[in-house]
Amino acid sequence: MPGRTALRVIRPFFHTERLMHINLHIHSDELSQLNGIATVSFPKYTSQLVNWANQNAQGTRPRIVGQMSELFQQFQQETEDITVQAWEEWYSARKPDALENATERIYQQVRNLQEAITHIDRDLVARWVHDLVVHKTFTGLYVQRAILAVLARRSQSTYRLATPEEEAQGIDGFVGDRPYSIKPLSYRDTMKRLPEQIGVTIVFYDKQKDGLRLEFEE
Repeated sequence: MPGRTALRVIRPFFHTERLMHINLHIHSDELSQLNGIATVSFPKYTSQLVNWANQNAQGTRPRIVGQMSELFQQFQQETEDITVQAWEEWYSARKPDALENATERIYQQVRNLQEAITHIDRDLVARWVHDLVVHKTFTGLYVQRAILAVLARRSQSTYRLATPEEEAQGIDGFVGDRPYSIKPLSYRDTMKRLPEQIGVTIVFYDKQKDGLRLEFEE
């Protein structure tokens, strides 16, 4: 019919394919193979012992061998030959004594371990297990007595643990006549949300690798 135009509806195209979330894991041995590095094998337990010796000797710390992440980044910026052989040459030119120094420090510690292991018999292992399971567990989990003793020594006074009735009032012990409540440092944030308040001096302790850190007000 004259004057009428046919309309064509164009529907937009939407890509409806769902993306898949993929997790991949590349084992360290495969990484070495992909980088063309031959796998180095060691007799059973020896790698663990050398690693342990290195932890004590600190033979591969940055002050001995350099900051490896920074050095490798510099290597990548300075060369187009990104191979393990080129990396070894580049590193050796800048740190000519590093590998020998690290080796010597670790080997001296290995010799110390060799000497120490001659003193290890079944009786020593039994005493070590007893000390770990009994003594160190008690010391690590029961800190109130030790903290009160330190506070008493600091003020040249005496201490005592709280009675059950005093514990019900939030008291863990006394140094002289002064009551103390002993809490882990994490409890400090919890206190702000609690309606009740402990009306005694609170000693907060934080367990660290080499012992306890105490915080309190006098």
